[in-house]
Amino acid sequence: MAEHHRLAQTLSWPHLVALGVGAIVGTGILTLIGVGAGKAGPAVILSFAIAGVICACAALAYAEVATMIPASGSAYTYSYVVFGELIAWMIGVALILEYSLVVSAVAVGWSGYAAGFLQRIGMALPEAITKGPALGGLVNLPAVFIIWVVAGLLIAGTRESATLNAILVLVKLAALALFVAVALPVFDAANFTPFMPNGFPRSGPAGSEVGVMAAAAIIFFAFYGFDAIATAAEEARNPGRDLAIGIVGSMAVCVVIYMVIAAAAIGAVPVASFAHSPEPLALVLSEIGQPWAARLLGASAVIALPTVILAFFYGQSRIFFTVARDGLLPPSLARVSRRGSPVRITLFTAVVVSIVAGIFPLDAIAALANAGTLAAFIAVCAAMLVLRRREPNAERKFRAPAASVIGVGGILGCLYLFYSLPLKTQLFFVIAQAIGVALYFIYGHGAAAKARADGTAA
Repeated sequence: MAEHHRLAQTLSWPHLVALGVGAIVGTGILTLIGVGAGKAGPAVILSFAIAGVICACAALAYAEVATMIPASGSAYTYSYVVFGELIAWMIGVALILEYSLVVSAVAVGWSGYAAGFLQRIGMALPEAITKGPALGGLVNLPAVFIIWVVAGLLIAGTRESATLNAILVLVKLAALALFVAVALPVFDAANFTPFMPNGFPRSGPAGSEVGVMAAAAIIFFAFYGFDAIATAAEEARNPGRDLAIGIVGSMAVCVVIYMVIAAAAIGAVPVASFAHSPEPLALVLSEIGQPWAARLLGASAVIALPTVILAFFYGQSRIFFTVARDGLLPPSLARVSRRGSPVRITLFTAVVVSIVAGIFPLDAIAALANAGTLAAFIAVCAAMLVLRRREPNAERKFRAPAASVIGVGGILGCLYLFYSLPLKTQLFFVIAQAIGVALYFIYGHGAAAKARADGTAA
């Protein structure tokens, strides 16, 4: 590959595990445990388990396919190799939808924590610059600010930003450990009764869906993030070893963390006390008479939530980079700097997500982002099954155990989660894909063919 299209190999497996944990442990456990508890009651623990098992299937499929195709682009690249350009474009649209919404949503969430912190120390910001137009403000400047801070870190260099990310991940994990240590002494098993008040399948009116699966479809948001590791394939020093350790290791760590946090929260106070709260864990600590711990947890969120933005921003920029390198976007966007960082595409990504975070209200962000992620997970599980049949003797530096069970289970599980999403989310996803297909035939297909003919596509 031409040097100006080649990413620098600077990451080892500890960086990748930290990148995955940084993406997975964040907004989901800090906020969505309340949303999930409101839908499923104490059975939200079961929702976490279901979402975790489905994600684990996808993680194992990712680990196998990523080590066979160690190129930047994640599910988009795997779909390109296995299924062709059109399917790859559709998965690229799904990934761009996922990553853009997640980066923007977490930036808005960070803005809320930051604005609240500044208000408590007597430096309150005007509401006009902390909320978008739909909420009565002008623009959410703190959200835009943190996006550009993270963009600057990524432009400075992948290894440097990954090292800082690892440090902030440790801060975040320390805060969650503090939560468990403070909440467990007041554990009351009576808070788990009734365990499943709203039943197992999705039920209820559109827009107010409840049940274990309705909760799982939303808190699924809290688990994904390991796919951001797959986008780092070209930058891993030893892809065959490092990607497998990074993907599977980060998922295993996070499943354990989530189950412990959920059990501690529900055991400490009744579910109704923190259901639907925007900061459920801090509220739990306040409810049990530990305001100092609640303040500390809130401060750690301000410090550590940018790790989620960094991980998904990193993945988003690499998806854009790879699509541009294939000619489906202007190839000039796929040039890297002398330090091996894709500066142009990082700046382009920052502009896109800044607009979304600064202007739009994202109250349904988790459900919208989940739809794109589920499509990508289905594609990767299918790619693993197709490659097992098409190229059974190809070298696999990591082999998923019981591949048929893992692949089919991942596909069926993701389809069931998609079915359990709110109806408006399903409609939005279908419309976005229809627009994406139209753009492919109007621009993408011809542009990619021209880039290949001119030799500008990698």
